[in-house]
Amino acid sequence: MIKRVARGDAEHLPLPGRDWYTYVSPANSPARNVSVGVAIFPPGSRPEGHVHAAEEETIYVTSGRGRLVTPEETAELEPGVSVFIPVGTFHATESDGPEPLELVCCFSPPVIPGSYERR
Repeated sequence: MIKRVARGDAEHLPLPGRDWYTYVSPANSPARNVSVGVAIFPPGSRPEGHVHAAEEETIYVTSGRGRLVTPEETAELEPGVSVFIPVGTFHATESDGPEPLELVCCFSPPVIPGSYERR
């Protein structure tokens, strides 16, 4: 069974410094080993970083510019760039503008959106 989700049908979750849209996850599809969503950071956004304790993440930049910062290195983000983030790696995303930074984010195992934010 395939699952088609358009932006208007994706679950929207406002997170610190960005909007999150869940496209595919175990909660809305037959997927069991992956989740896919889109994060949109407005120009100038620099939310606190976070760690995914159990999930590896791969991002793909569809629009905008910025950087992904870890304690060890920085990856410049621009359309067409993909970045792999290992499990347990602290990372923060910065959006330079003038347009929003939009990232397609894939997690394995699936992530629960927002569960990694500091409360």
